[in-house]
Amino acid sequence: MRARRLRSGLKGWGGVGAMAFACALAVLFALLLPLVRSHSEGGVADDDGHGLAHGGQARAAQECPDPEKQTLAPSGADGPTIDEIRSREGEKRKLIVGVDQNSYRWGYRDPNSGGGAELEGFDIDLAHRIAEDILGDADAVQFKAIPTNQREPAIQDGRVDMVVRTMTINCARLEKVAFSAPYFRTGQQLLAPKSSPITGYDGTLAGKSICTAAGSTALSTLEQDQKDGRLAADADLGTTVPNQLDCLVRLQLGEVDAVVTDGALAASQAAQDPTVQLKGDPFTTEYYGVAMKKDADDLVRRVNRILEEWRADRSDGWQNSYDEWLSPTMGDDPAQSEPPAPEYLRKS
Repeated sequence: MRARRLRSGLKGWGGVGAMAFACALAVLFALLLPLVRSHSEGGVADDDGHGLAHGGQARAAQECPDPEKQTLAPSGADGPTIDEIRSREGEKRKLIVGVDQNSYRWGYRDPNSGGGAELEGFDIDLAHRIAEDILGDADAVQFKAIPTNQREPAIQDGRVDMVVRTMTINCARLEKVAFSAPYFRTGQQLLAPKSSPITGYDGTLAGKSICTAAGSTALSTLEQDQKDGRLAADADLGTTVPNQLDCLVRLQLGEVDAVVTDGALAASQAAQDPTVQLKGDPFTTEYYGVAMKKDADDLVRRVNRILEEWRADRSDGWQNSYDEWLSPTMGDDPAQSEPPAPEYLRKS
C-alpha cells in the first residue's frame, strides 16, 4: 500500500525518470523495513522504566537475572561513603534515611503510642540498627519522608544516604541505584471491598478502575500485563497517587474499585479498614532491599553485613521486629515470616 501511494503521488512528474525514482525508493523501503521492525519490537521504556515491550523485558531478564542477588558480598570495612557520613559534625552527624510515614506497621506515626509522633515500624527498626552500627548510636538518624516516586531521585541527588521504604529490588531500579541483599519477601496482591465481585487478579478486573502508586512496581507490572494480554484491556489504570496509602483513601471514597500493591502493604491497609480485604493470591514474587547510591560500595557491603547480623540476632533482630510489627497483620506464613536467605552474585 505504501508503494501504491508513492506511485500515485508521482503522476505529475512524467517520463521514465519518475518511475525509476519510485522504484528506487520502493527497494530502499523494502531493505529498511526489517530494521525498523526489529527496532520497534525491542520495546522502549520511559524514564521510570514503565512501558517496556515484551522484547525489552526479555533483554532485561537476560542482562539482569535474579535482581535480588545483584549485590555485593558483606564487609565490615570502612570506605569513603561511610567516612563522609561519620565526618558530619554536631547535630548533622546522623544517618539520613528516606522512609515512609504513612505505611502502617512499616513506617508510620502512631498517635496512640507513648512516643506520640515518633516514627515506628519494621523499616524504622532496620534504619535504627544501621545507624547504631555505623555511628554507634541507634538514634543518630534523620528521617526524611519520601514519596514513592521520589525514592531513586532522593538517592541520586544526595538528599538521603539510603532509602528504607518497602522498596522492591528490580532491574530498572538497579540502573539508577544500588541495593542491599533482600530483607523481606512479598508479592503484588489485590485489595478491594469485601462486598466487591472482584475475586483476584483475574477476569473480574475487566472494566474496573485500579489505583497504584506512581513509580511503583505495581504500576509497571499492570501496564506490562495489559499490553501482554494478562490483564483485561478495559481495566482502568489511570488513577495513580504519590503515596500508597492514598489508594486506600480513594478506595474508601468509592473513586476506584481496587488497589494493587505489595501484599505486605495491602495486609497492613486491610488491618486499618475492616471493610476491605485481600482478594486472591500474590501474582508476583518480589524482595525489599535498602537502596543506596550506585558507587557507594563500602556502604552497600556494610549494610549487607548488618543485615546478616540482624537476621541472626535472636534477642533483638529480624524475627523480633517481625513479631512486633508484622505478625498481627501477616500471620505466620513461612514465605513471609522468615527472612529471605541472601545470595551475592557481585564479588567486586
